[in-house]
Amino acid sequence: MIVAFSVTPLGVGEGVAEPVARAVKVVRDSGLPNRTDAMFTTLEGEWDEVMDVVKRAVEAVAEVAPRVSLVLKADVRPSVDDAMTSKLESLERHLPPS
Repeated sequence: MIVAFSVTPLGVGEGVAEPVARAVKVVRDSGLPNRTDAMFTTLEGEWDEVMDVVKRAVEAVAEVAPRVSLVLKADVRPSVDDAMTSKLESLERHLPPS
């Protein structure tokens, strides 16, 4: 499965980079395939391992924030491996050359 999620600390002021970095560290330390951009972190793996990482990422932010918002979107396709890469490759094949 692929999960795109965003963890937002609330009640810590405008600067949220440090609390968010705590969540990203949990994801990167997990060893699962992942990407982080300005809005979401995408993570790929089996249901239980992905959800465990998301939970631990939220908990890491909750250690320094009184409230945490979680947005999560999942693509559950048990028979597909390396979907993070293959979905992008398929998209690129359908785009006209620039």
